[in-house]
Amino acid sequence: MSDNTASASKRLSKKQARRIVYDKLATALAEYRAGVKEKKFSSNLKKASKLFAADIAKAVAKQKQKIQKPTKIKAVKNSTLVDKESASEAVV
Repeated sequence: MSDNTASASKRLSKKQARRIVYDKLATALAEYRAGVKEKKFSSNLKKASKLFAADIAKAVAKQKQKIQKPTKIKAVKNSTLVDKESASEAVV
């Protein structure tokens, strides 16, 4: 379990996410392993973990991108105020 949390803190690749999901599903569904052939059980877990891992890796990357990308504050020139003042001075 500590391996899973250590890899989660770093950048999570699809392969790492697939392995983590596979391990967790295998332990959660261990009681059903006896009812199904081992090869079929393993291949179905592999397919399911591949589907979940792709979305998880994208979500993690998107979340980290939002955190790392600071919002830029642009300086706004108040050009309309300056133009009006200079125009009023020219008329007087």
